[in-house]
Amino acid sequence: MNITKTLDAKGLACPMPIVKTKKAMDTINSGEVLEVFLTDKGALNDIPAWAKSGGHTVLEQKTEEDVLYFYIQKG
Repeated sequence: MNITKTLDAKGLACPMPIVKTKKAMDTINSGEVLEVFLTDKGALNDIPAWAKSGGHTVLEQKTEEDVLYFYIQKG
């Protein structure tokens, strides 16, 4: 997977992870991949729902040591 941009949103509480993710997504082109690191557990539901509503695809989602990782391909 080729990652175009990485966003570190650790320590941010809702709604800031979504706000920052949207801003970062606006800076990349269709088909490119945004990697997002988060610690807000609400993002487990929020990020996939936001991505789907925006026509984006969550390629991978994982958790390592209380950090959530999302890899989102821009639609």
